[in-house]
Amino acid sequence: MITDVSHIDVPTATPDTAEVVLAARNIAKSFGAVQALKGVNFDIHRGQVTTLFGENGAGKSTLMKILSGVQLPTSGEILVDGVPVTLSSTTDALNFGISIIHQELSLAPNMNVRDNIFLGREITGPTGVNFAEEERQARNLMQELEEDIDPLTLVEDLRLGQQQIVEIARALSVNSRILIMDEPTSALSASEVEVLFKVIRDLTARGVSIVYISHHLEEALQVTNHAVVLRDGAMTAYAPRSEIDLEWIVRNMVGENFDLGAPPSGYAFGAPALEIKDLSVADASGTGLAVDRLNLTVNAGEVVCIYGLMGAGRTELMECAAGRMSAAHGHVLLHGQDVSRLTIAQRIDAGLVLVPEDRQRDGLVQTMSVGTNLSLASIRAFTKRLFTSRSAEDVIIADTIRDVTVKTDGPDAMIGSLSGGNQQKVVIGKMLATSPSVILLDEPSRGIDIGAKAEVFGLLAERARQGIAVVYTTSEVGECLSIAHRIIVMSRGRISAEFTQNVTKEEIMAASGEAVVA
Repeated sequence: MITDVSHIDVPTATPDTAEVVLAARNIAKSFGAVQALKGVNFDIHRGQVTTLFGENGAGKSTLMKILSGVQLPTSGEILVDGVPVTLSSTTDALNFGISIIHQELSLAPNMNVRDNIFLGREITGPTGVNFAEEERQARNLMQELEEDIDPLTLVEDLRLGQQQIVEIARALSVNSRILIMDEPTSALSASEVEVLFKVIRDLTARGVSIVYISHHLEEALQVTNHAVVLRDGAMTAYAPRSEIDLEWIVRNMVGENFDLGAPPSGYAFGAPALEIKDLSVADASGTGLAVDRLNLTVNAGEVVCIYGLMGAGRTELMECAAGRMSAAHGHVLLHGQDVSRLTIAQRIDAGLVLVPEDRQRDGLVQTMSVGTNLSLASIRAFTKRLFTSRSAEDVIIADTIRDVTVKTDGPDAMIGSLSGGNQQKVVIGKMLATSPSVILLDEPSRGIDIGAKAEVFGLLAERARQGIAVVYTTSEVGECLSIAHRIIVMSRGRISAEFTQNVTKEEIMAASGEAVVA
């Protein structure tokens, strides 16, 4: 039976009989008049994965900081092995075997794996640091994790997934019993996610407990033993894996049955807006093709989703179409006109825009305000003869904040003060402010919660009704079956399949070359 705990102080029963290594009882946290956590209760079981689900602002980060000793609760208590403890610092947490791996990895890229694992707590001998012993222990840790990573390799030379393994090895080197993982797969490829999940299963088999936080709901369900759902600082539900599914998680996160929408309807598509003809794009090595002789036509008012595994060529296709990468062969046409030789700025002026995959690096200027970020791409609209019209700029900013429903204290607020979902709205709004006829979006939902994701997809569907051609990529198969009229599956730089909404997730995954588990 699912335990709905929104009306009680402590769980009336644990989801299973596994040993409880940590218990949270009536945890509350206030920041002035703001109550970030409201009487949260749950158990962490030995050798099992407890996943925290919730939208941005639900209280996950605050709870994580309390468990890892960064913050003290305003009230309530933490029990480790049944004994009340005070976690007033990360050192206290480490002493009780609690470690955390943050979404932004804390490794030193210019140091090797061995030195990163023992950074700040070096093994010393009579003559100084005992590098040989550190290397031996580092190799043993990698063997335990069944990873072939040389301890003397520089971290900057490792793939992101391997860097994640080094973080885990560092946590295990201090005999962590409880490992908190914050968005561990947000930037990993599908194959790296599988490696990480194998490591998680191996760790739990050895008795290590995992606290897992992720916006990738379907993915998280693959490793979850118990689910804790937070909404507005309160725990709305707590249940074992056997009694939950995706719909249950979303319902408890947002308070109602919820989906990402449906393809916009009630109108006819217009003429072809974007045509990609026989396009090839070189891969990063320069010796092969990331996109191989690809052809695609998207009509005005049509929403097209491009799905594929990492390395399928999705990002290269989008960036080449937008002018960020050069084509090795082929052409890009906008309303019948060849734009292949135009610069990025010229393509934006012509009506072809891109929302990039990495909004932090490529979509926003972190040192600027919300308003300035919104108006950057539209500067020609309020600039004449090197003079800018502040009033015209203010109109563009105000209209865009309203149209894409950015939640902000105002246009002068720094962009970093916004949630991930609202930052993504700023990137999308910035490009929509240029009045495009075609908008390309590379992984538009990456790193944002389910509520913000629904708002973004709703926004795109509305723009399609207004006649804009919308093309978005995704690595989450569930997002294919939302607002897209057509689903394009890519594999090894080519289109391997094309579907309408009358298709199953399994068929989409199979077309991409992804293993389908029955």
